[in-house]
Amino acid sequence: MLKSPDGKRKLLSPVRPNISVQMAYQKRLDALIDEMARSVLWWIKAAYRATPPLAVDEATPAVKLNQEMNKLSRRWQDHFDSVARDVAKQFATRALGQADASFTSSFRKAGMTVKWHFTPAMRDAYTAVVNENVALIKSIPAEYLTQIQGHVMRSVAAGRDMGYLAKVLKEQFGVTKRRAALIARDQNEKATAVVVKTRQQEAGITQAIWRHSAAGRHPRPGHVKAGRDNLVYNVAEGAFIDGEWIWPGELINCRCFSRSIIPGVK
Repeated sequence: MLKSPDGKRKLLSPVRPNISVQMAYQKRLDALIDEMARSVLWWIKAAYRATPPLAVDEATPAVKLNQEMNKLSRRWQDHFDSVARDVAKQFATRALGQADASFTSSFRKAGMTVKWHFTPAMRDAYTAVVNENVALIKSIPAEYLTQIQGHVMRSVAAGRDMGYLAKVLKEQFGVTKRRAALIARDQNEKATAVVVKTRQQEAGITQAIWRHSAAGRHPRPGHVKAGRDNLVYNVAEGAFIDGEWIWPGELINCRCFSRSIIPGVK
């Protein structure tokens, strides 16, 4: 077990997600979404000029329009699929590297020195972060294009004009951008949390204090109480809160963090 060098119990300063990593990731996702949305809007406007609004029984042009939308969806899904792993790797490398640097700094402030290595446990953590983000990146066009295709077909069938459809598409674009922002923030939290947990165990830290960030709009009552009570939990097991064993930052939209405990000499 790790001990304080001066014999006094210490609380390390918390390791918090790096906002620059989050913003860089969000910017990359936004660029992909912007490119896709511009292409989709251009194509839909062109298709609308070629295919005027239809009566419900005029099926043939609508079927053709749907087929073209399917092609467009496949093209953009393929594009996101092709870049997803590189984007995810870049994010994971930066997020884990910044978390390591922050943890090193917290030890230094406590008068201790650590040197991290890319251990098998960290390799597993890195792989898990990459794979989760690959799946999330691929899900962005799948969700967006499915919604867009539905809006287009309903508008054509109802005989609505391009002005109405453009308004609906703008709203869907906003939904997608907000989801990308959530992915960037939440995944940055999770990547930081997994580094903290892994490095705590590698450094021989067995206990930490749960801290609530108070940053979210809808805080979980159990997390608030754990932070208020300065709940001490076992790093290997996590904390038992609201009927489940969890670690800070693990659940979606959880911005809680921990303070590692370096015990003194009794």
